[in-house]
Amino acid sequence: MGCSISGLNNLYDAVNGGGDIWINENRFRIVKQIGEGGSDSLYLVKEIRNESAVGGGLSKKIKDPSHVSADGSYSIKKVLIENEEQLETVREEIRVSSLFGHSNLLPLLDHAIISVKVTTDKTWNNEAYLLFPAHLEGTVVDHAKAMKIKNELFSTKEVLQIFRQLCAGLKYMHSLDPPYAHNAIKPGNVLLTNKKGQSPLAILMDFESARPARKEIQSQSEALKLQEWAAKHCPELFRAPELWDCTSRSSIDERTDIWSLGCTLYAIMYGESPFEYVLEEPEGNLQFAIENAQIKWPVEPKSAYPESLHQFIKWMLQPPTLRPRIDDIIIHVDKLITKYST
Repeated sequence: MGCSISGLNNLYDAVNGGGDIWINENRFRIVKQIGEGGSDSLYLVKEIRNESAVGGGLSKKIKDPSHVSADGSYSIKKVLIENEEQLETVREEIRVSSLFGHSNLLPLLDHAIISVKVTTDKTWNNEAYLLFPAHLEGTVVDHAKAMKIKNELFSTKEVLQIFRQLCAGLKYMHSLDPPYAHNAIKPGNVLLTNKKGQSPLAILMDFESARPARKEIQSQSEALKLQEWAAKHCPELFRAPELWDCTSRSSIDERTDIWSLGCTLYAIMYGESPFEYVLEEPEGNLQFAIENAQIKWPVEPKSAYPESLHQFIKWMLQPPTLRPRIDDIIIHVDKLITKYST
């Protein structure tokens, strides 16, 4: 999908006034705002279907019928763009998202980038509108908060089945040529949808930071540039140690995602990063704790989860050269599923 740029100020006015949004030839009505962060806003919308319209509606445009909403509900991510760097970031997110086609990766269904006039000084900015399937039950974070109130945890079987789906989506990304790293795996980027009589459907989202995974660092300036990029784009509580302190003459690959995956498995089990405790310590040093893999396990008379899951996490939180790859992780998690499903 190519980026379309047009001067649709009525689209800008509609979003800010709670009206309708046009993405290319398809029209959507805003139901409510469901999220906000930084320069992004997320809206629940409903398609206003007109079968006589050019193109026959969104259902005619979507390649995978499973992504077509029966009741016309979708989500739209609105991104404010104030400079060329932000515009290029959005364009790259759109380009990268178009590479992916997997049931455990959130698909980008359509998009538009428009020019809007800023009324205060009569200059022009851009805004991007990205259309996705709607998953209204929220992320792992939302589920964890609700379960904490009820003093509940996912069962071992549920934890493993959610995690296995993340591995499947990540394997797709890591198997591309060249391999892509997600770079922002965290509980807040994992959507969960409950399905009657089945384990929750897990979908990895937010590909704003996804980039080709393999980099050869040849100088100190390249190392510092990567560290600065990671500090901006990779969540600190889930960021691999080699992205905190990148040395010159080093190799970076998709195993940065494996570290984040291990931290996310811990968070699915216990509701937070294994390094969250550092933020509460007066003299805590997050980078030191991560670089030395100083995991703090919940103190309970008896763990809610088997020791084999703790060992599994430790296996993923190793130095880069010892860290397993996604194929190794899948083999091991399949064995654990077999063991704890009987």
